[in-house]
Amino acid sequence: MQRRFILKVAAVLGAASLIGTSSLAFADDSIKVGVTGGPHAQIMDVVKTVAAKSGLTIKVIEFSDYVQPNAALAGGDLDANSYQHDPYLQAQVKDRGYKLIKIADTVTYPMGIYSKKIKSLAELQPGAKIAVPNDPTNGGRALLLLQKQGLIKLRADAGLKATPLDITDNPKKLKIVELDAAQIPRSLGDVDAAAINTNFAMEAGLKPKQDAIAIEDPKGPYVNIIAIREADRNKPWVAKLIAAYHSPEVKQFIENKFGGAVITSW
Repeated sequence: MQRRFILKVAAVLGAASLIGTSSLAFADDSIKVGVTGGPHAQIMDVVKTVAAKSGLTIKVIEFSDYVQPNAALAGGDLDANSYQHDPYLQAQVKDRGYKLIKIADTVTYPMGIYSKKIKSLAELQPGAKIAVPNDPTNGGRALLLLQKQGLIKLRADAGLKATPLDITDNPKKLKIVELDAAQIPRSLGDVDAAAINTNFAMEAGLKPKQDAIAIEDPKGPYVNIIAIREADRNKPWVAKLIAAYHSPEVKQFIENKFGGAVITSW
């Protein structure tokens, strides 16, 4: 009788142990992913739904700027983020010492030039004000776009991080106004034209294919990525997150929702 009682207790303890293990496993498959508002957030909501089918629970955390998502990831408040291109990540890693890495490509948002005052760049008058993002990588990206449109020339070795100081020729004496990338759409009426990242343009109600008076070639170095902490690269949820993002469901959503303004890059 005593032996049967001991066996029952052992069985109960064993079951409890299995339940505890199962709960821990589920907890390990629950992550927080940082995004910026607009398309990145909308896409991640679909990724969240797809990931749930594989047992991965995603909590989507929205940010209103480009700086905080990497700070939050490096500080352990996020498990991953999805909002930036690789040149921006590499600049942050170099400047701030973050131990963050890219794990997957996501989408490309071709940068556009917008205006409430002119219909084409040929209408720009001497001394016109053009707003560009004030962070090194997106600012350089905007200047390269202006160069591509024949408005300025940059030093040959300026590279992807060109700044206004790298401008060697500016025939129309354009005034480059550096602003926070997220603020530029709200400042569009205060300048003659502005280079705006597509996610912020769409969030402000602009339609890149219709409203941009010039737009970047999508086949460039500015493919967006998913970033994580280097120490987490081998965790099981990483593969699940990538598989969910690269799923046919997400690809179809992007094509249907954004009409070519956002381009899948996998």
